[in-house]
Amino acid sequence: MTRVKQSWPAALALLASVLGLSFATLSSIDYTRHLDRQIHDVHCSYVPGLGAEQSADNACRVAMYSPYAALFRDRYWGGVPIALFAVGAFAFFAAFALYLLLSQQNAPRKAPLFLAIFGATPLLVSILMATISALKLGHFCKTCVGIYIASIMLAVGGIAGLQGVFRGSASRVPGAADATIVDSEPYGANPDRPPRAKPSDGPWILFVGWMAALALFTVAPAMLYVSALPSYTSYITGCGKLLKAPEPKDKLIHIANAGAKQPVTLFVDPLCPTCKAFHQRLKAEGVLDQLDITLVLFPLDMDCNWMLLDRSVHPGSCAVTKAILCSDHRAMQVLEWSYDNQEKILNAAKAGAGVVNVRAMIKDRFPGLEVCIDDKKTKQRLETMLQYIISNSLPVSTPQMFLGDTKLCDEDTDMGLSYTIRKLAPTLRVK
Repeated sequence: MTRVKQSWPAALALLASVLGLSFATLSSIDYTRHLDRQIHDVHCSYVPGLGAEQSADNACRVAMYSPYAALFRDRYWGGVPIALFAVGAFAFFAAFALYLLLSQQNAPRKAPLFLAIFGATPLLVSILMATISALKLGHFCKTCVGIYIASIMLAVGGIAGLQGVFRGSASRVPGAADATIVDSEPYGANPDRPPRAKPSDGPWILFVGWMAALALFTVAPAMLYVSALPSYTSYITGCGKLLKAPEPKDKLIHIANAGAKQPVTLFVDPLCPTCKAFHQRLKAEGVLDQLDITLVLFPLDMDCNWMLLDRSVHPGSCAVTKAILCSDHRAMQVLEWSYDNQEKILNAAKAGAGVVNVRAMIKDRFPGLEVCIDDKKTKQRLETMLQYIISNSLPVSTPQMFLGDTKLCDEDTDMGLSYTIRKLAPTLRVK
C-alpha cells in the first residue's frame, strides 16, 4: 500500500505526458499536412484522434491559421509550429516519469524534485497560450484545451511527488553518508530483515544533465522539421499578375494611412467570411496599416453582379457594397462594420424582406447612405468596378490581393502570409 502511495504521482505524470504528447502530435500532424499548400481537415476534439473537420470556422483551424500558432513565420513558410516543442517536451517527461515509476525508491531524491520544478514549464506555456486564445482569438480549440489539461495533470503529479523527497529527508540518520539512509520502519517490527538503504540525494550534475536532455528533446522535433522544409520561393510568385493597373477612370476606392508604403490592389466582398478572416489576419500581422490600398468591391450577389448566373453566394452584398461606395472617406469604417456584423447581415438578407432588412441596418448605422445607394451614379460606379475585374480576367472569387502587380496566392493568405509578404514586400514590417 505504501508503494502505491509513493508511485501514484509518477503514474499521474506519465499519464499526463502521454496525453499531452498525443494532443501535441495530432496538432503537429495537422499543421504539417498543410505544407502542400492545400486545405485539409484538422483534429478538433477533447478525445485524441477524433473530431477531424474541414469546416472553415473550426476553432482549431482558426487557431492554426493565427499568428500565435507558430514561430519564425517570416523565415519559413508557415513557420515552426509551437506544438512541435510540446511534442519534444512531453516525450521527455513521459520517459522521465516512467523512469521514476519503475525505479520507485531507488531513484535519487533529486529526480522527483526536478520533475516538480520543470514539470510545471508546460503549464506556464499553457497559461500563456490560453490567455492569448481568450484575449486575441476569443475562443479555445479543443486540441489546445487537451494540452492545457495534460499540462495541469503533469504539474500536479510533479508537485505531489515532492512528498517522498521531504519524507525521505526527515528519515535520514544524522551524520550518515547519503547511501546509508535507513528506512522508516519501526525498530523491531521485523528483526529478520536488515535496514533497507534509502536512495542517495545524487550529485547536482544530474540536474544539469536532465536540463540538457529536456532542452534537446524540446528543440529536436522543430530542428528536424526545419531541415525537412521544402523551398517555397518559386510557388509564391506563380499565381498571376495584374493585367491592367488601376486608373482614375476605373473609379476605384483609395484607402491609405499616413506613411503607408506598399501599394496593393484588394478585391473583396463585404459579406465574404474568407475576406473577413483575411482582413483580420492582415491586422493581426500588423500589415494592414502599412498598405496603400486600392479597394475593388466584388459583391458575389446576383442583384448587381451579372457574372453570377444561377444564385447569389452572399445575398445582401450589393446593398452593402453600394453603401461603401457612398461612404467616401469612411469606406474602411463601413467595410469593417460589415465584417463585424457579417452574420447578422447575411441572416437579415435571407429573411422574408431580404434586401429591405439589410438597407434598414445600413440606415440605422449610417444615416443618409440609403439615399445614395439608389442613386444612378452609384450603380454606374459599381458597374465600372465590375468591368475592371473583367479586364483583368479575374476568377469569380474573393478575396484577391495583388502586392504591386503580383498576386498573393490563395494558399499564402493564411499560414504562409508572413513569409510571402516578407519575400514579395520586404519593406513591410511583420509582427
